[in-house]
Amino acid sequence: MKFSEFKYTRPDYEVIKNQMENLIEKIENSENESQQYENILEINKIRNHIFSMKSICYIRHTINTEDTYYDSENNYWDEQSPLYEELDSKFYKAIVNSKFRVKLEERLTKHFFNLAENSLKSFSPEIIEDLQEENRLGSQYQKLIASAKIIFENQEYNLSGLTPLSLNKDREIRRKSLEAKYNFFKENEDKIDEIFDKLVKVRDKISKKLGLNNFVELGYIRMDRTDYNPEMVANFRKQVKEFIVPIASELYKNQQKRLGIDTLRYYDEKFEFEDGNAIPKGDAEWILKNGSRMYSELSEETDDFFKFMVENELLDLKTKAGKAGGGYCDYISEYKSPFIFSNFNGTSGDIDVLTHEAGHAFQAYRSSWIEIPELNFPTYESCEIHSMSMEFFTWPWMNLFFEEDADKYKFSHLGGAIKFLPYGITVDAFQHEIYENPNLTPKERKDIWRKLEKQYLPHKNYEGCEILENGGWWFQQSHIFQSPFYYIDYTLAQMCALQFWKKMNENRDEAWKDYLNLCDVGGTKSFLELVKLSNLISPFEDGCVSSVVAPIENWLKENLRD
Repeated sequence: MKFSEFKYTRPDYEVIKNQMENLIEKIENSENESQQYENILEINKIRNHIFSMKSICYIRHTINTEDTYYDSENNYWDEQSPLYEELDSKFYKAIVNSKFRVKLEERLTKHFFNLAENSLKSFSPEIIEDLQEENRLGSQYQKLIASAKIIFENQEYNLSGLTPLSLNKDREIRRKSLEAKYNFFKENEDKIDEIFDKLVKVRDKISKKLGLNNFVELGYIRMDRTDYNPEMVANFRKQVKEFIVPIASELYKNQQKRLGIDTLRYYDEKFEFEDGNAIPKGDAEWILKNGSRMYSELSEETDDFFKFMVENELLDLKTKAGKAGGGYCDYISEYKSPFIFSNFNGTSGDIDVLTHEAGHAFQAYRSSWIEIPELNFPTYESCEIHSMSMEFFTWPWMNLFFEEDADKYKFSHLGGAIKFLPYGITVDAFQHEIYENPNLTPKERKDIWRKLEKQYLPHKNYEGCEILENGGWWFQQSHIFQSPFYYIDYTLAQMCALQFWKKMNENRDEAWKDYLNLCDVGGTKSFLELVKLSNLISPFEDGCVSSVVAPIENWLKENLRD
């Protein structure tokens, strides 16, 4: 069935509530473990329906934020999601306290029970109105960003549409296009500051109502971090600062020399080569056609997967007016269908999306046997291993997209992975400071951001751009607004993906076998359990970061272009 044929109906909350409460009562009164398990299966059918309807609505809303029907339905989910969360909480309470728990853990996994316990810690009926407010504010930010209509040289662009101009060979076009972009953020600075201030305050309020010290604690619980803590994350940030920041800084210095400029400014950062960055040699349809060939040749497993995605129209790739920014993968459990959303804009990012989001979708496809909605995807830092590693597994086919510039793309891609790590830990360190000090003023928050940039991203030069010089770069990072504490997950996963890169250069067959094993178990295990299953070193372990540095440095030196 094609995605356009997927049926969306708004659930009737009262009907769902009645069904779930009856089943919860049966679970609590079950006479044996088998009876209880059968009732759990029934309740999960209902929950899979709810999650599926919410996903279909979200996808269609983000495809066109100006569609009044799905805008209204999105508002419904902003309001009602906390009420459904309350029902989930009752369900979790019943199974966590089950006298048959030990046997149920064998069937449902111990990890599922850990997730259920986390959910109980992060929810109380007392915070429903606050959660609704948090949802509204997140949607408000998303709509504001999607509403951008930027006039540049007599043409109108949204933020995604401006990206190719910011990578133009002409330095003045890069400067002026990014100036136009950041003028949008400057003009909306007060609105964005206000939205974020309200988000920080409401998140702190929720945390206090739940008996926690601050939102840092709640953020970790919400992110389902069951086997690591802020101290372990801080140690990882320390490793990145020690081993990666110097390499990233050197990469930027080499980039400056390649471009033949005196100073690398903010509008030069993403422009790697004097003759231009590698770009796909065709449009979205051409990319999709070559993507089908790539996945057919990569493995039988990826061939089956990508045919399923294309035949069922489970990809929306082109940027267009009213479409939400960014890219993501969702999963619609009732149809056992992943969905890939992106904004192709003619840059190498189009191929990054095709491989990155396909990594998420491939995992969901491989683990569609899982009927427990919480376990369809693993926790976020584990999810990102699938996506970032797929980016590297597809390297042998980059000539399909970039032709003679394939090596240029690979250099930017691997170098970009290194450059990304210091940025990722900047976002994480920023959020720790912000939520440990929720009463900071907007200016103080921006000062903290700029301070952290100077620490982890010393190459930054914002001369001529007031809002960036004053610490406003993070305004465009949607995760900070909508998915707090998510961003460190990308860096943890990047370290795992770089280990896969190293392994596939040593023994590709073994690396692919480990990757398939990782995808097949879905979210049935915790992050560190999945790292062990994949025969990887934990990013928290001293020596992990340094273990991949030498082969990456060597490869970059050997493939350095003038």
